[in-house]
Amino acid sequence: MAHNYLNDLNEAQQKAVINTDGPALIIAGAGAGKTRVLTYRIAHLIQKGVPAGKILALTFTNKAAGEMKARISRIAGPEIARFLWMGTFHSIFARILRIEGDRLGYKSNYTIYDSTDTKSLIRTIIKELNLDDNIYKPGVIAARISSAKNNLITSSMYAANSSMQEYDKSSRMPLLADIYKAYSSRCFKANAMDFDDLLLNTNILFRDFPDVLASYQERFRYILVDEYQDTNYSQYLIVNKLAAIHHNLCVVGDDAQSIYSFRGARIENILEFRNDYTEYKLYKLEQNYRSTQTIVNAANAVIANNEGQIQKNVYSKNEPGEKINVLQAMTDTEEGFNVASDIFDKRFSHQLSWSDFAVLYRTNAQSRIFEETLRRKNIPYKIYGGLSFYDRKEIKDILAYFRMVINPEDEEALKRSVNYPKRGIGDTTVEKILELSASHDMTAWTILSDAGKYPDHFNAGTARKLSGYSEMINTLALNKEKSDAYSKAKEIAFGSGIMKELRDGKLPEEISRYENLEELLNAIKIFTEAAETNGEPATLSAYMENVALLTDQDNEKSEDRDKVTLMTMHSAKGLEFKHVYIVGMEDTLFPSPMSTGSAKELEEERRLFYVALTRAEKQATLSYARNRYKWGNLETSNPSRFLRELDPKFLQYPQTGGKPFWAKSGHGDKPSVFRDEPAVYKPGSKLKKLSKPVVKPATSFNESSPSEFSEGDMVIHERFGKGSIVSIEGEPPNNTATVNFNKEGKKKLLLRFAKLKKL
Repeated sequence: MAHNYLNDLNEAQQKAVINTDGPALIIAGAGAGKTRVLTYRIAHLIQKGVPAGKILALTFTNKAAGEMKARISRIAGPEIARFLWMGTFHSIFARILRIEGDRLGYKSNYTIYDSTDTKSLIRTIIKELNLDDNIYKPGVIAARISSAKNNLITSSMYAANSSMQEYDKSSRMPLLADIYKAYSSRCFKANAMDFDDLLLNTNILFRDFPDVLASYQERFRYILVDEYQDTNYSQYLIVNKLAAIHHNLCVVGDDAQSIYSFRGARIENILEFRNDYTEYKLYKLEQNYRSTQTIVNAANAVIANNEGQIQKNVYSKNEPGEKINVLQAMTDTEEGFNVASDIFDKRFSHQLSWSDFAVLYRTNAQSRIFEETLRRKNIPYKIYGGLSFYDRKEIKDILAYFRMVINPEDEEALKRSVNYPKRGIGDTTVEKILELSASHDMTAWTILSDAGKYPDHFNAGTARKLSGYSEMINTLALNKEKSDAYSKAKEIAFGSGIMKELRDGKLPEEISRYENLEELLNAIKIFTEAAETNGEPATLSAYMENVALLTDQDNEKSEDRDKVTLMTMHSAKGLEFKHVYIVGMEDTLFPSPMSTGSAKELEEERRLFYVALTRAEKQATLSYARNRYKWGNLETSNPSRFLRELDPKFLQYPQTGGKPFWAKSGHGDKPSVFRDEPAVYKPGSKLKKLSKPVVKPATSFNESSPSEFSEGDMVIHERFGKGSIVSIEGEPPNNTATVNFNKEGKKKLLLRFAKLKKL
């Protein structure tokens, strides 16, 4: 260890590294060098003579474990580092169960089931029990079983728990306990464990076999846990059992970045560490090496509104940096253009790379507008931690129906849509259709439509189901070239049963799919109105051609990583970018409307904003739209309460020459677009659901009613300036005006959205 690694650390970091004995809580603010401290603490233990095999380090990602191990190898040497017990919770406990699993009846070569395996097995059990999978949905059941396991509730305990039985009855799934029991039995019989079993079985192993627990308590003299604020109850118990003898437990984390309660994470684990280990030492890493002083100070001001936290004073010695930009858009589409234009301008004016930019949003559905606007400016981008909007399953499913309505001979679309939502047409039937179409030289659609002609291949029940599908497609295809794209798309979404399938879902991912479908319909509504306004074809065929061109990107080299990153705020944790855009800062989006009734959930949303803001190194930009499409209707919303919580001295408004959007409202610095007073939230208090906000105009610009305009009128538009109305066409509410603007020339505008003021 020739390199003196302690010289790389500041004073607070050094204290956290060299004081290795006894319980320690290291609170590491954003960008404070948490990974470095954890790594060097392990290296310091090795240098002090602790055998690497006596050290257990638990992380949440393989990437984090790999990076730490590589750093330790460079300091201590690979021949020593390889003996460390370092990895994710699941990988370490899987390793222990490989050694000790025979105590529980498992062979050492057991299989680990992923979520797809789990749902497939649950689906089989539901079928065998003759249950309705529209009620007993595999995804819902898998989540319920997972939650039970993470709270250490086995299938027998679940069956004996009366409150759980009552809950299942009220959810119309009274036999869920039977499914859980059968699922556990089948996994065991197959010598398999799912991800949650790795935690549950480790707890059972340590509970039922004290000699095994004692051997690992002796083996692991020093235990280090990364991201402790993200641990669930099951992980918490294992860690505390292992540390019970030596008490050399070092946990590292940041309560201000606890954002995964929906996955079972318990912020109480880190907040109550001092109660678990009264002799603990507290180390605070408060210097942020990542961001400018402005970003750090602004983030501190926001998180200070949370009561449930460990107090710390995060600071930066970097340059003060630029103020945080606030962008206002009148619509969500305009928000997309604002952000894309700003990225384009900054990239070229500051000689930056595309990869220096990230766009963060609260829900996956928001990516669609930014994908489209970035494409139009030829800005390369990548979706991080998720699929491109148009590659998502629910979008592909509905697009398959659109394709079938337009061209029923599209075989791939047929295969995707014929049994979704489920209508009892299995894979075997589809295989027979394809076999017949090949042998008779006919399209699959022709065979399917005349299935009754092939009694040797399809029984009467199957032929009836196929006929029902073809009749549905034929019905949906009526007037396909006369209807506008939005009306037809909405008709297909409901007529196909997809809307009902997704609307009935209760899991977060099912709700997300439903939101994505809503977002697609919003996009089609915008396409339709724009096409009608511009006198272009507004049919579903025209939209599908537009989508096909929009998503047909050229193949790129895998090493080409110079792209703007699009991601949810949850996915951004642990990452950093020079320029970060936090979009959709509206009270109907962020904080999530589902969190505003609970003080605890609202505090988690605020922590999510803190995480998002502290991803930025050089500059953060906050963006919101005053109007956003919801199910084809343009709805108005207020800026997010989190904007209100930022000190105005950290903000600037580039669209208005530095003045707040509300500066002309006559209310001084108080923004008229905000509610008069934000609610005060106390942990444990019940909050009323927020009523729909009454929106006041952001400025003194008040557009005239569409009925007031006549040909020849002089008008003014916020963006295009002054002009005169040349002609008005169509009937209200869909009448359009051709306006000749002095500077911008002629524009055709839909009057109800045009925001024109009569002079």
